[in-house]
Amino acid sequence: MSRFQMGDMVFAAQDLFNEPLEQTGESSIPGVEPGELLAATGTRGVVVNVGHAQEIPEEEIYLVRFEIDAEGKLAEPIGCLSDELSETKN
Repeated sequence: MSRFQMGDMVFAAQDLFNEPLEQTGESSIPGVEPGELLAATGTRGVVVNVGHAQEIPEEEIYLVRFEIDAEGKLAEPIGCLSDELSETKN
């Protein structure tokens, strides 16, 4: 069973950055610079999907939309591993 389910509120357990693609060093997210901060530690988000990467089928990937302002506006979804998320704000 998944640690988190769709609709669960989660928090970034660490600063999450746009990691560059290993092969090319280019951005893994269109329109976002490689290395750019996507969500700071403690940022609140919501799980919008749960899946697995083909390369690591035993590891769940959570698609999360994190808040980007005080009004609760949500950013585009990003993929997170379980250890990058927390049930509580750190």
